[in-house]
Amino acid sequence: MRDRSLLGALLLIGTIVPFTGCGNPTGLDSISVSPSTQSLTAGQTAQLTATGTFGNSSHASTQNVTGTATWSSNTPGVATVSGSGLVTAVSAGSAVITASAQGFNGPVSSSSSITVTSTGGTVSGGSVVSIAVTPGTQAVAGGGQTVQFIAIGTTTSGATVDLTGAATWTSSAASVATIVANTGIATSVAAGTTTITALYTANGTTVAGTASLTVTGGVTGGFISIQIIPNSQTLSASGQTGQFIALGTTSSGVVEDVTDSPNIVWSSSIPTIATVSATGLASGVSPGTDTITALITNTDGSVSIPGTATVDISLTAPPEAILSLEIIPGSITVNNFNLAGQFIAVGTFSAAPFVRDVTNLATTTWLSSEPNLFPVNNNTGGGPGASAGIVTAEGAGNSTIIAESASPDGTIQTATATFNCPQLIEAVGSTQPPSCPDTLITGSPLLSTLTIYQRGLNTTTWQVTASSATGTPDVLHCGPGYTGPGGSVCTATYPAFDANGNPTQVVLTSPAGAGAFGGWSTNCVPTAAITAAGPNSCTVTLAVPSAASATPIPSDDVVGIIVN
Repeated sequence: MRDRSLLGALLLIGTIVPFTGCGNPTGLDSISVSPSTQSLTAGQTAQLTATGTFGNSSHASTQNVTGTATWSSNTPGVATVSGSGLVTAVSAGSAVITASAQGFNGPVSSSSSITVTSTGGTVSGGSVVSIAVTPGTQAVAGGGQTVQFIAIGTTTSGATVDLTGAATWTSSAASVATIVANTGIATSVAAGTTTITALYTANGTTVAGTASLTVTGGVTGGFISIQIIPNSQTLSASGQTGQFIALGTTSSGVVEDVTDSPNIVWSSSIPTIATVSATGLASGVSPGTDTITALITNTDGSVSIPGTATVDISLTAPPEAILSLEIIPGSITVNNFNLAGQFIAVGTFSAAPFVRDVTNLATTTWLSSEPNLFPVNNNTGGGPGASAGIVTAEGAGNSTIIAESASPDGTIQTATATFNCPQLIEAVGSTQPPSCPDTLITGSPLLSTLTIYQRGLNTTTWQVTASSATGTPDVLHCGPGYTGPGGSVCTATYPAFDANGNPTQVVLTSPAGAGAFGGWSTNCVPTAAITAAGPNSCTVTLAVPSAASATPIPSDDVVGIIVN
C-alpha cells in the first residue's frame, strides 16, 4: 500500500515540474542598457534602464532589472552612477556605464557610452574644455632667471583662446622655482625640476594644463642664513655647558634644524673664555664674554650668512644646574588646519629630583621657527595645567619647535622637536580630499597618545597602570616595580573624544606597594589621596583646553605626563 502511494506521488511531481518550466522564465539569459549612448553637460543627470531577458528562445520574456543590477562607471571623474542607474555628469570626457547581474549560465552585462561636455567659462567660441601650457618644457642654467609660460584654452567649438592672464598659476616645488599667480612668469630658485600648473575656473568647473621647468645649475635647497637659539647664555667657568641650536633658512624660505649638519662649522671667537663643540655645545673656560658663530657651506661651495650668539662666563658655581632638556614626543604630525598637538619638556638636573617636568615653569620658554604658521603656547607665569607646549596648525608645512629652560644662574638648555602639517594638493578629478585643508575633514578620527615618564624620586618600585578606552585592564603598564614588560617611559593610544564628543579621560593608577609614591604632575588631576600604602589615582584629560579658553583643542597627538 505504501509502495503504491509513493509511486503516485512521484508521478504527480513528474507531471508538475515540466509544466511549470514551460509556462514561466527559468533564469536570466541577457541584459541590455538603454539608451546605449547619452550626451550630458557637467552637473546634469540621466536615468539609464536595464532590461533583462529570461527563459529560452522559445518562451522568452523580459523584465525591468534596473533596481537589481549592479551599476559601475569606468571613469568616475567624468561620470558617476548610482545603484538605481542614475548617471551624474562630473567633468568633460567620456565614460562607460555598465550594468551587470548574475545570469542563468553566468555573469551578464551591458553598457552605455556617456559623453560629458564642460560647463566651464564661456569665451568666444564656447566653453573652455582643455588648457595647453606652452612651452611644455623649459630649462634655465641657474637661480634668479625668469621665463614666461602661456596658457592656451580650447573651447567646445574647437576655437583657441589665450588664458594666460585669466588662469591661476602654481609651482609644485617653490624651492626650485616660483611663479606669479596671474601672469605665468616663473623665477628659478635652485637646481631641480618643478611642475607648472595653470588652472582656469568658471561656473564651478575647473580645467588644468601643466608644463615642467628644470633648473640645471645652482645649489639644491641651499641655505642663505643661520639663526642661533638662544642668542645669549651665561655659564660658569667651572666647565658648565650650554646647548646652542642652529636654524638654517633655505633660498626658498624653508627653515631647518642644522645644528648637527656635517656642513656646519661652530667656532668661538675667544677659545680661552669658551669653547664650542661640533654640535653647538658651549663650555665655560674663564671669565669673560665670547661670541659663538655658526656657518654652513652649501654643496655648490657657497656659504650662508653666519649666525652669532654671545656667551658670558662667570666664576659663580652653578646652583642646581639643568644638565639637559628633552621634548616628548620628538615629532607630531596633523592632517588638518586648526588641529593641535601637545609637547612636554623634561629636564635633567644636577640635584634631586633629577628628572622633572618643566613644560609650564616660568623658566621655560617655547619657540617656533614658523610662528605665523605653527604658533606654540607659552606659560611663563608658571601656572598649573598643560597650556604651554601646545602647537596649532594654522598653515601647511613644518616647523622646528624649541624649548629653552634656564637655571637660576642663567644656564640655558635647549631641545627641539618637529611639528608637521604636510600639504598634498588634491589632483584634478580626484575624489580624495587634500591634506591640511582650511576646514576639518568631517568624520576624521582624532587619536591621542598618552606618555608616562617617571620623575626620579623612586627609581625601584613605582608602577603606573591604565585601562584602554574600551575598559581592557593594564593596556598601559610601566615602571621598574612592574615585573612584566614596561619601563621608565611607556605610551598608549586612545580616541581624543568619546562617543558623545567629550574629551576622553583616562584614569591612571599607582598600585599599593613598598616605597613612597612621589606624586602626580600638574596635568594629572588626583582622584584619591596620595599615601605610601596606595592605591593612588589621577585623571588625565586627553583633548586639552587652550590657554585662552576652556574649549578643547582637537589633536592628533596629545601627550600627558605623570611624574614620580
